[in-house]
Amino acid sequence: MQITDFKLERYFAAYEFKVRYLLSASDCEALTLAELLAMADPAALDLWRGLSLGYTESPGHPLLREEVARLYNGIAPDETLIAAPEELIFIAMNVLLAPGDHVIATFPGYQSLYEVAEALGAAVTRWALAPNSSGWQLDLAALERSITPRTRLLVINFPHNPTGHLPTAAELDTIIALARRHSLHLFSDEMYRLLEYDPAERLPSVADLYERGIALSGLSKSFALPGLRIGWLASHDRAFLARAAAFKDYTTICNSAPSELLGIVALRSRERILARNLAIIRANLALAEQFFAAHRGAFRWLSPRAGSVAFPQLISTTSAADFCRDVLDEKSLMILPGDVFDFGGNHVRIGLGRRNFGEALGVLGERGGTVEG
Repeated sequence: MQITDFKLERYFAAYEFKVRYLLSASDCEALTLAELLAMADPAALDLWRGLSLGYTESPGHPLLREEVARLYNGIAPDETLIAAPEELIFIAMNVLLAPGDHVIATFPGYQSLYEVAEALGAAVTRWALAPNSSGWQLDLAALERSITPRTRLLVINFPHNPTGHLPTAAELDTIIALARRHSLHLFSDEMYRLLEYDPAERLPSVADLYERGIALSGLSKSFALPGLRIGWLASHDRAFLARAAAFKDYTTICNSAPSELLGIVALRSRERILARNLAIIRANLALAEQFFAAHRGAFRWLSPRAGSVAFPQLISTTSAADFCRDVLDEKSLMILPGDVFDFGGNHVRIGLGRRNFGEALGVLGERGGTVEG
């Protein structure tokens, strides 16, 4: 397979572990091993202490799959598959697509959600979100116009990375109705689900709503445990899951035994972990709104509605790429330019999930007049 470089990941590889301040992280402040184990119930602690570092069950530890299933309203444990989130995207695209197929994907977005499909020989239509006066919006009519007889897959991501957009329940119902009418698989990246600022706005999982829906989720974002490399697919489409499990034999085969047990601990402690992460995000969101209001001559703040990222617009003749490089060089502070998403409009992505967010904003503000471009 010939595939284009993953621009976001290459950017992070170049700077993430070299800069002093990371203002573009999409995950929440990572839990330490000690913090996580302090949440473990006695049964989970016994499993941890007696853990054998042998091979694990390929679909995932049965107890982990049980905990994953509890996140949904109608998913059974055997309707889940455990693997690293990026691996699951790769597996799903390979199982669902063939050369000549057509895919529609929300855009901007995490590059592998459409790049793997293109590398497999599928044609991809990018369904773009657009900024409006209150944040971002979807064009459902454009989605409907994009569907062709060759369309096989619709890829969505809500809460959305990088904008933080969240559709209404009615909008999601329309998306599902279109997928059902055209017998499309609907692959839903739900990695930021459970980080809605208003729990009343939380949408049901696509896996619960649609018989051909496939939900991707994991522990990296909402659960602040990216180092575990644990994610899952959930779907009522058991034929798809069987093919995905067979394809996994050619990737990792099975998962990390310590990561799976720590995943069990995390999911059993989900209310506590989610409350912690939402408290960090809400506090940082307030700081962001104050900062961008004070620098409205430099940035257009586009309010996110859920998740741990936002995608404000740089108002300047300076390109976002040059601005981010200047901040890197001058302040050892990393902001992600919208260029890595191949998205125009001079946007930058900021992350709202880290505890030093306010300090990083302060360093950015120290640039004084240069913040204004």
